[in-house]
Amino acid sequence: MKIKDILNVLEEFAPPSLQEHYDNAGLITGNPEWDCTGILCTLDSVEEVIQEAITKKCNLIVAHHPIIFRGLKRITGNNYVERSVILAIRNDIAIYSIHTNLDNVLKGVNGKMAGLLGLSNTRVLSPKEGILQKLFCFVPLREADAVRQAIFDAGGGNIGRYSECSFNVEGMGTFKGAQDTHPFVGDPGKLHQEKEIKMEIIFPAWLQKRILKAMLSAHPYEEVAYDIVTLANTHSMTGSGLVGDLENPLTETEFLQRLKSAFKLELVRHTALTGRKVKRVALCGGSGSFLIANALENRADFYLSSDIKYHEFFDADGRMVVADIGHFESEQFTRELLNEILREKFPTFAVLKSEVQTNPVQYFF
Repeated sequence: MKIKDILNVLEEFAPPSLQEHYDNAGLITGNPEWDCTGILCTLDSVEEVIQEAITKKCNLIVAHHPIIFRGLKRITGNNYVERSVILAIRNDIAIYSIHTNLDNVLKGVNGKMAGLLGLSNTRVLSPKEGILQKLFCFVPLREADAVRQAIFDAGGGNIGRYSECSFNVEGMGTFKGAQDTHPFVGDPGKLHQEKEIKMEIIFPAWLQKRILKAMLSAHPYEEVAYDIVTLANTHSMTGSGLVGDLENPLTETEFLQRLKSAFKLELVRHTALTGRKVKRVALCGGSGSFLIANALENRADFYLSSDIKYHEFFDADGRMVVADIGHFESEQFTRELLNEILREKFPTFAVLKSEVQTNPVQYFF
């Protein structure tokens, strides 16, 4: 099996186009055409993890955080980033990062966190805008069902938790082919009228090539008329953070205990307790202070994330509890998530979880 086969699975789950503009997700070292000898899943691809991959004969490391975040002007081994890259290249280790694109899918990092806390009715806290497109195409009546199904099979027509969504209206199409054309109906050089279905089908932008290929392959016309427009709608299944509900409300102290237990926490930094029950919980793995306002808009009783600054805690304004559980702590189960995604697709292949603890933050009590 090639490394590219594994990357295809990961990118189907979390398309690279969903990463934030500042990110560097993707293949960082190595060649996608290499044969894969084993996969090691980790949060950080630091030197100790790369050495672990060498020892365990895994030539592909799948990491959440990219080891190269900003451009390198030289690679001399002067810091941990340069040393990690040198070690990986010397030993033909491919490093692949699946970072904010994994954060921005509903069943990604935040979905894993929500599962640990027992949240239901989960939805994206801040859905992305501008990534939905709509295809308009015109198909002869008899071939409409086949073309529509081909688009659905390619991933079109999904709106939230509904699939195979389309709008169809019958009309009259006209065309006149040149003398050297081979029209599906009608004759070259003569104006032809044909009853057609105008289809409207929505899809995420990263599927555009696949959608067009499926539509054009199934369409009977020699020259296919179609339009693609980008929509201003938000995509409810992709974006930052997550919000969901507890099946049974808890006191704030009970929820804090659940939080400590689920994430194996030694401490939790939080704002003053409000004295109200906790029913709705918002969260964001990693740095998530930018979503405090969204959590308030969604009437969350509790918002948990990490890297929250002193003054940002004030933004809770006594309306909910804001808790900082630590960056590593919030994302620590990403190893398990990546392992689950890959084991489901490759049940007999060597997919391992790193045993190296990469949290750079220590606590003194």
